[in-house]
Amino acid sequence: MKSFRYLSAVAAFSLFFQPSFAQKLVDPSAVAPEFRAAAEKRRAEQLRFIECAKIANDAKILKRDRIAFITGCAESNNEAATGVKQP
Repeated sequence: MKSFRYLSAVAAFSLFFQPSFAQKLVDPSAVAPEFRAAAEKRRAEQLRFIECAKIANDAKILKRDRIAFITGCAESNNEAATGVKQP
């Protein structure tokens, strides 16, 4: 009986605390053709955020300042890529 409780606790823990809750990288080839352009834009945005998060890790940005740093980095990368300044 004790092993059943242990196994059920392990199963519940693995069910609720999986990394699958994180947002997945969009695959434009897996969406309908009419939404492919939007999926490509979203994937590019996700890649910019991932790149900026790596830069923040390398620069050892504090947790309290990470969001502001990553947002500013992504906006500056977007401006550099498109040449259009966001309002």
